[in-house]
Amino acid sequence: MMETLSLSTGAELDRRIGDVANTPAVALLWPAAGKPYLIRTTMLRRRLVRLLGEPKQPSPRLNLRGVVERVEYRLVGSKLEASLVYYECARRCLGGEYRKLIRLRMPSYVKLILGDPFPRTQVTARIGGPRGLYYGPFRTRANAEAFESQALDLFQLRRCTETLAPSPAHPGCVYGEMGMCLRPCQMVVGAEEYASEARRVEAFLRTGGRSMLATMEAARDRLSREMMFEDAAREHKRLEKLNQVLRLRDELAEDIGRMNGVALTASVEREAVELWFLMAGCWQNPMRFAIPAAMGKPVSLDARLREQLAGREWRECGQREREDHLALLVRWFYSSWRDGEWIRFENMEKLPYRKLVNAIHRLVTGAPRQSG
Repeated sequence: MMETLSLSTGAELDRRIGDVANTPAVALLWPAAGKPYLIRTTMLRRRLVRLLGEPKQPSPRLNLRGVVERVEYRLVGSKLEASLVYYECARRCLGGEYRKLIRLRMPSYVKLILGDPFPRTQVTARIGGPRGLYYGPFRTRANAEAFESQALDLFQLRRCTETLAPSPAHPGCVYGEMGMCLRPCQMVVGAEEYASEARRVEAFLRTGGRSMLATMEAARDRLSREMMFEDAAREHKRLEKLNQVLRLRDELAEDIGRMNGVALTASVEREAVELWFLMAGCWQNPMRFAIPAAMGKPVSLDARLREQLAGREWRECGQREREDHLALLVRWFYSSWRDGEWIRFENMEKLPYRKLVNAIHRLVTGAPRQSG
């Protein structure tokens, strides 16, 4: 919720600015007509004095005194909150160029194009278009391309980008000659057999490689028990290759339809923390969680968390908004200025309440996070 400061003139204006808290905030400075001036600052009062105070001498510094009629602002308790509020204000007030104005860079994903009769992968920074599965976000496009290339070595999916018209006369490509593609272009396999391989790739991405890992480990162990040691050794090499591919994943990489997590940050309210849930790649409205004044009191934080989250409804967002939300997550998570903690979970039924309680305790007491 934004607070509004209606501006007058002269000494009254200076008095009102002097009453504003000198803490981190996001603010919109509204002129009589046109778009507002959006700012993000660590010291709101000082920034307003610079922008709206009476200039003591001619200066090239921007001064909006006499231009701005009102200021809308929101105090923030963390850099993540500042980033999300800044984005929402830009999206609401600055028009279609808001991404450029706030320098919001879209991360990269590996997309499995399921809408194609012969599915293939591509690296993209857009969410949308033909039906597909998006795996990411990756920190850089180079990381996404490296993961895509190595992951495809585990399968026989095509790497060409053309719209296939299968024919025995098709010239094919080097990957087909090397046995790294099923060659649907040359009708070596039919659509159904190729679709079976595409489903294996889909399962690999949806589970983060867990489905394939479990199958390979079971096969290697079975071959060892049956004393088929050469076959077991080959399966072990395949398993090592799979683990090498999985190590190429960035920390946030996941099927974005299952991208669920919660960021815990400080709050502007004393003795409270903010819980920022990301559900299916969409940031939710924050949940403020108050902490008892005396941490030693026999109060079950676990029970209070469960009570506050019971029956909570999660909003969905469109493709463009999800792109923005995941870009904001990447910007915060991989930044040098990241504050708070990030806890990932599969779904609400598997929400790790004990981890949440421990993270809340660390935020309140300032204890360092445990490694491992």
